[in-house]
Amino acid sequence: MREITAGELSKILKEHKNWISTYEEEGKHADLSGAYLSNADLSGAYLYRVDLSDANLSDADLSDANLSGAKLSRIYLRNANLSDANLNYAELIRADLSDANLSDANLYRTDLSGVNLNGANLNGANLSGANLSDANLSGADLSDANLSGANLSCANLSDANLSGANLNGAELIRADMSDANLSGANLSCANLNGADLNGADLNGAHLNGAHLNGVELIRAELSDTNLSDANLYRTDLSGADLNGANLNGANLSGANLSDANLSGANLSNANLSGAYLYRADLSDADLSGANLNYAKLSSANLSGANLTQVTNLSINKPSKVKTLYKAKLDPELMEQVKDKYPHLLKKPKSEE
Repeated sequence: MREITAGELSKILKEHKNWISTYEEEGKHADLSGAYLSNADLSGAYLYRVDLSDANLSDADLSDANLSGAKLSRIYLRNANLSDANLNYAELIRADLSDANLSDANLYRTDLSGVNLNGANLNGANLSGANLSDANLSGADLSDANLSGANLSCANLSDANLSGANLNGAELIRADMSDANLSGANLSCANLNGADLNGADLNGAHLNGAHLNGVELIRAELSDTNLSDANLYRTDLSGADLNGANLNGANLSGANLSDANLSGANLSNANLSGAYLYRADLSDADLSGANLNYAKLSSANLSGANLTQVTNLSINKPSKVKTLYKAKLDPELMEQVKDKYPHLLKKPKSEE
């Protein structure tokens, strides 16, 4: 690794700026690859298209620096200050940015594949369209960050703070998001197929139109979450808290909702064919127009639920539920229940 003095660095950057301003006619392109610049003060520096690949800038101050289009692959930026820096279209493949400060930085369409951002501060950063596939973001602060359209496939986001983040249309295939804070995050139309969301906090998150095929959401916090039109085919939501969630038009066919809390949830026009709803709390839920073909409702609580115009709801299915107290049923089915299972319409002893 080559040592560069402050005087040499100043001269190199001056020549580089001249090279850029004259459209490569004069001056010289800055090649700082492999340079040792730990603790360097480069705040506000003009580093557009500079080559800093394999360089060491640990603990350096690069706040407000212009690094757009720069080559930064395998750069060592541990604990560096890159707050408000411009890194759009930069190349940071397999770079080490652990514990770095990237708050409010511009990383639009930046290549961060395989990067180490463990514990990094990316609060309010713009990462829209960025490539973060296979990146390590465990424990990182991404609160209020813009990750719309970003590629986070196979990324490690365990224990990361993504509260209020914009992940609209992001690719999160097989991403590890276990124990992540996603409260209030926008995940609409995001692709989360195969992602691990065990223990994640999704309270108030927006997942409308999201793809969640086969995702594990066991005991996940999803109260008041917007999952309208989401694809939750065969998703494991056992024991999940979906109190007040919006699942209008969602595909929940084959999903496991055993012991889930769906009280007050909107499941109108949802596809629940083949879903497992054993012991689920569906009190005051709106199931109007839902498809319950082959759904398993044994011991489910349907008190106050709206079951009007439900598809494939024969008399045999309600007979297995825990209660239908104050539930809304189509007239013909209501009469059948009154005739064969009147006890289901009575107030449960636990509520008396």
